[in-house]
Amino acid sequence: MIKKLFLLLSIFIQTSILYGEEIPIIVISAGKAPQSKSTIGSDVSIINSNNLAESNEYFVGDILSENIMGMNYFQSGGYGTTSGIQLRGQPKRYSTVYINGIKLSDPSTPSNDYYFGNLMNNSFESIEVLKGSQSTLYGSGAIGGTINLFTKKGREGHNKTFDISEGSFGTRNLNAIFDGTLDRFDYFLNITNFSSDGISARIDDDEDDRYRNDNYEGNFGYQINNNMRFETYFNYADTFLEYDAVSLSSTDDNSTDDQQTLFSSKYIIDNGNLKNTFSYNRTYILREVETGYTSSPASKEMFEGRRETFGLIGQYNLSLDTRIVYGLDHEIDTAEKKSYYWANGGASSVYKSNPKYIEKEEDINSQYVDLQFRPTEKMYSTIGVRRDNHSIAGDYYTQRATMAYKLESDLTLRSTLGTGIRFPSLNEYYFGATVANSSTLKPEESISFDIGFDKNYPNRNLDFSTTFFVVEYDNYIGGWESNTDSGNTYVQKNTDATNKSHGVELLSNWKPSKDIIVDLGYTRTFSYDGSTCSNSGDYCDNTMNVRVPSYAVTSGISKVFKNNVYGKANLKYVGERRDYGGSDNGFRQVILDEYMVVDLSANYNMGDYKMNFSLKNLFDEDYQEVNNYSTPGRNLNFRINRKF
Repeated sequence: MIKKLFLLLSIFIQTSILYGEEIPIIVISAGKAPQSKSTIGSDVSIINSNNLAESNEYFVGDILSENIMGMNYFQSGGYGTTSGIQLRGQPKRYSTVYINGIKLSDPSTPSNDYYFGNLMNNSFESIEVLKGSQSTLYGSGAIGGTINLFTKKGREGHNKTFDISEGSFGTRNLNAIFDGTLDRFDYFLNITNFSSDGISARIDDDEDDRYRNDNYEGNFGYQINNNMRFETYFNYADTFLEYDAVSLSSTDDNSTDDQQTLFSSKYIIDNGNLKNTFSYNRTYILREVETGYTSSPASKEMFEGRRETFGLIGQYNLSLDTRIVYGLDHEIDTAEKKSYYWANGGASSVYKSNPKYIEKEEDINSQYVDLQFRPTEKMYSTIGVRRDNHSIAGDYYTQRATMAYKLESDLTLRSTLGTGIRFPSLNEYYFGATVANSSTLKPEESISFDIGFDKNYPNRNLDFSTTFFVVEYDNYIGGWESNTDSGNTYVQKNTDATNKSHGVELLSNWKPSKDIIVDLGYTRTFSYDGSTCSNSGDYCDNTMNVRVPSYAVTSGISKVFKNNVYGKANLKYVGERRDYGGSDNGFRQVILDEYMVVDLSANYNMGDYKMNFSLKNLFDEDYQEVNNYSTPGRNLNFRINRKF
């Protein structure tokens, strides 16, 4: 495997210096206001509408894994299973995710992070990944980075698109999209039904775990006049998953039935130099988890997470190159947990209520300002500060400064220095307690720095990017202590260790001809969990964070053939990772083997019809992303799309 990998690298290095042409500048919204990518100091990766349309992936997590270097995506089995995103070698709880400005995290989860396994790729216009600390603009949790997803809007006229997919493991996807405009009104409607017989999640089980995802989505806009616009967005997803639990004592009778509702409304006033957006966002997530055991009655738990956010984002242009971005946010998070147990036995068995019932709430009031300016002809800079007032933790400040310096017309130096914060989740604060553990539990705080450059070879059709980064964070929440005053024997605590990660990301894009594109990326990451040194075993002494690859390589080669045929080959090589062990080894960490996966895909356009084929895991690689959990073997998917 290693020889194959180095052969691929050597071929690319020898040939990538021959040709090139300048790639157009892409305008994005990394600073919560449109700006050119070449003027942004932060490390930004973009998946545009063409990338999304050409992709054969059903889920956003897989698209990110295929296109974003410096990011690790993992799942505990097949479709719909527990998943996570890691940026800059950080655990998944240090990344934030937004859809049209709606923060996607579940206040009822242990770490208040986002469950990626249910997020499908049917309606997105673009995806932006901002790596490094983004807490100044995006608040709590944005230590490793922020992922922004933007949905499509209605196109001119009245359009209909129908999509049918069939694939291995009994997989089927039905999708219908209706979009258009009517005078000042534009609309986008998306309906999706996805189902799969799945695979067995655990490697020591042979029973397939089914998955279903029904999704209903709408994006509407009304242009009131030249200066005012109203927008509203909603998304309702109903999912069901059979899963294999971590415990070997658990039976196959485990399932989770989830409902997620997202709603957003925006009122935009744009007077040229002054633009203000007033917004109301609501997230509601209900999870019903049933668990069977071989030696005890079954149980059921219901988790309910709610978030309401009232916000203002403003932009004031002082001059052509200077503007102030400011914002106000009021966020209210609520989490409920109800537990039940299986009683009476036999045919008359029913779920009875367990005394364990939790309903807790927190709110955060935030104010931020970001100055974006051009101190010299060749330099673009930002300086920002944010204040968060947390109802339990109190007042905290985060800061960020960025710089993009054009050394030459085709060479840009960029750098970011920033602090970050993650407030404890309601679960971490209370953990079944009646009194918040606020006397000892502190927010996690970070400082991060990165520096890199973007180089374009206009005569060789080659772009090259390099980024060096370092992140350190204190007050890591990863231990337990006795605290009977809280109403519970044990509560979570901050560790004394400083966790850190550093590494390098390399990315190149080469176009040797008008119909061929070659992408190559390499990431080397050193990510240490200092808190593990408080435990005994072989995972002490600056152990790597779990599931973070020490190095990874991705490569993609795409070609446009005659007769409207588009083909692509993707290679992903992931190095060794540490992961949690089980009871069989005393819960010491284990080493997961390296692996390499090759995927093939092809698109054929015939007027209003589009056919899509994909062959994933071409060489039927047997590997694990999560210890003791399997991954899909070789599988084939076919898709046909019809536009009206």
